[in-house]
Amino acid sequence: MKTDRVGQTDIRFRRGGAGEFAVVFVHGFLDDQYVWDGVIEDLATPDVETVTLDLAGCGDRTDASGSFTLERLVSDVGAVVDALGKPMVLVGQSMAAPIVEMVAATRADRVLGLVLVTPIPLLGTQLPDEAMEPFRALSGAPEAQRAMRGQLSAALSDADLDRLVVVGSRMHPDVVRDLADCWNSGHPHGANPSSFDGPVLVVRGGDDGFVTDEMVAKGVLPRFRSAQTAVIDRAGHWVHVEQPTELATQLDVFLGKISTAANTAQELRGQKWTNAFEKKSAAAFGDAFAKDIVLEASALRQPIQGSGRVKQVMATASTIYEELVFTHEATHERRNYLEWEAKAFDGVLLKGVTVLDKDEAGQIIHVAIHHRPLDGLLKFSTELGQCLRGTIDSAHFLGDETGFS
Repeated sequence: MKTDRVGQTDIRFRRGGAGEFAVVFVHGFLDDQYVWDGVIEDLATPDVETVTLDLAGCGDRTDASGSFTLERLVSDVGAVVDALGKPMVLVGQSMAAPIVEMVAATRADRVLGLVLVTPIPLLGTQLPDEAMEPFRALSGAPEAQRAMRGQLSAALSDADLDRLVVVGSRMHPDVVRDLADCWNSGHPHGANPSSFDGPVLVVRGGDDGFVTDEMVAKGVLPRFRSAQTAVIDRAGHWVHVEQPTELATQLDVFLGKISTAANTAQELRGQKWTNAFEKKSAAAFGDAFAKDIVLEASALRQPIQGSGRVKQVMATASTIYEELVFTHEATHERRNYLEWEAKAFDGVLLKGVTVLDKDEAGQIIHVAIHHRPLDGLLKFSTELGQCLRGTIDSAHFLGDETGFS
């Protein structure tokens, strides 16, 4: 393991292994970065870099000053993510689950997936003051910490319990109080569907009496589009310390799926069709199109035919996208299905599927493009028609009469 620092800040992070993407582990309340060592040691996924860090006021950063807000913690983890400069999966336990979710929401181009271990909901636990006061008062109270950890765990060894109590007891009272309020108060965004749209794995300890199945079912899972769940037996709130091998196994399965998806996206970037979108010009489509190619799309009122006209439309469409990523591909005989995600109109998320039919020579003879959601589709059609005014008959597109603004 080696240690790097973010600029001239006090934010340091440990790096181990090497690979094209990283797994960043973020610890929870009263803990430090070393709680992940057992999981990292048992990971079997090849060619990944592992990264750990201490949150402000914790571990090797107990002398950090200032306010200890959720926004600060998100900013610190985000700074590490930015310093890495590669695709990654973020893993957050308990209090860190909301942190990594908020980091991922603003870095969808780099964060490939989330793993939330015994997660506090982003909206917080919303416990009353009388229930929170014992948590706020845990600094400098090793016996109280020992009792709390013992009550919420199922398989902490004596050595692990002793170490965790020492780590938590070193934290300053104001830090403990502020961090407790962070995970209890949460963030208003937690009342809405998550802004992160990628794959999510939620892991619970089967004997966790704090982050219960009900809490996860009501406050965590419904917010994500594609969340998987796993329950690890003989584990409480500190799954990663109590059963590191079992958690590593769950991570390996998840990382395997992520790696496959990432490789698919990389392969797609080398194809004529996808490269042409990056170059944003009609000429970039080259000889990919047959002379009599037909383009149909949910953004068009009627098909467009002919290589020159279709190239012009596709090139213009590519300039509307602020970014576009092809994520998955499937092939059946001479038909290709490409799934993609894009942003346009100052960050509006668009998704879709493109279907390409090819002739025996490999030229594309038919294209069908499907956009979603509806509001984005309507605006896209209107914008495309305006950009092509005088070049392609306006009858192919929606006009300003849609009222969309």
